[in-house]
Amino acid sequence: MSTETIFGRQPVYELLRAGRREIKRLMMAGNVRQASAAVTRLVKVAEKKGLVPVTVTVQDLDRICRSGNHQGLAVEASPYPYVDLEDLLEGPERNDPPLLLVIDHVQDPQNLGSMLRTCESVGVTGVVIPATRAVEVTAAAVRASAGAAEYVRVARVSNLHNALLRMKEAGIRTVGMENEAQAAVYTAADLRGPVALVVGSEGEGMAKLLRDTCDLLVRLPMKGRVGSLNAAVAAAIALYEIRRQR
Repeated sequence: MSTETIFGRQPVYELLRAGRREIKRLMMAGNVRQASAAVTRLVKVAEKKGLVPVTVTVQDLDRICRSGNHQGLAVEASPYPYVDLEDLLEGPERNDPPLLLVIDHVQDPQNLGSMLRTCESVGVTGVVIPATRAVEVTAAAVRASAGAAEYVRVARVSNLHNALLRMKEAGIRTVGMENEAQAAVYTAADLRGPVALVVGSEGEGMAKLLRDTCDLLVRLPMKGRVGSLNAAVAAAIALYEIRRQR
């Protein structure tokens, strides 16, 4: 099977605990086996799944991970398990109305990882990203999410505009974040009910077609000299406002 390498104590622990991926090999530097309670906890989860850590050198991990920031732990696992858009539209796992996050061509895995971490905390139904010209849920994104990405359902679609239209057909209101004067201040907008929050890319924001497709545009009030917030920060603020209103 094709594999990718995830490293770092928290990302590896959450990947093992989530159980969504097939594990080929769990690697551990000999000097970290009893280094902390976190490692002991991780080993217990691995053993319950029948995984025996393979002892390797720190130098081996540096080479395999292409990084010295692996904290002595890495796992070779099957690729990130994306879902279909329809899986997200069939109904939320909880009793809450559907809450989706649509991310328009974000390029930075750190931003994507931060958004996925917020989504897991808020309890979103799922995340939708484009299949081209955007970052995937890479090892770097998983690490930036502190492993939270392993619990979030993410769909990759060929056309975000068509995806928004499908959401509207399913009775989900599409709400775009845009720093425009005509957009409603996010705390003044009614964000209850089924909602898909649309967030633009780091530099260019939402594509015009997506912006025109949204049922509602909201903005964050900006009092400083900088024109906008980081995409991940803006998404977090809006998602928690949606959760507050619910």
